[in-house]
Amino acid sequence: MTPRIDLTLDCTDPARMAVFWKLALGYEDEPAPAPFPSREAWLASYGIPESEWGQGAWLHDPAGIGPRLSILKVPEPKVAKNRLHMDVRVAGVGSPEERWGRITSKVTELVAAGATIVKEHTGHHMVLADPEGNELCVC
Repeated sequence: MTPRIDLTLDCTDPARMAVFWKLALGYEDEPAPAPFPSREAWLASYGIPESEWGQGAWLHDPAGIGPRLSILKVPEPKVAKNRLHMDVRVAGVGSPEERWGRITSKVTELVAAGATIVKEHTGHHMVLADPEGNELCVC
């Protein structure tokens, strides 16, 4: 059996980053692990103090295909290029113009949500930075 992977993103504002990545990936908040009725109950079971409960967000692909995304608060800001980045693949099939149209539409949506355009590779993909500067490609 091939193992499934989770991705973990360190950041300074998990709530803001969760909103951005849900929009980018079409993900949803992941329910609390069974048998816990809430994420807070799950955190409490590990002895995590209530003051630290807002320091993470957990997202999942509602179709169950993509990896889970854990977004965790860290005290330090990003200082260098990330070693792993996500490619948000939206181009699909069709003419080059149709594919580029889907890419630019998604980029417009993500820029409105706080991303910045780093570099445009016209007709193929765009490199963006999320609200905390982590690079991603829209292709």
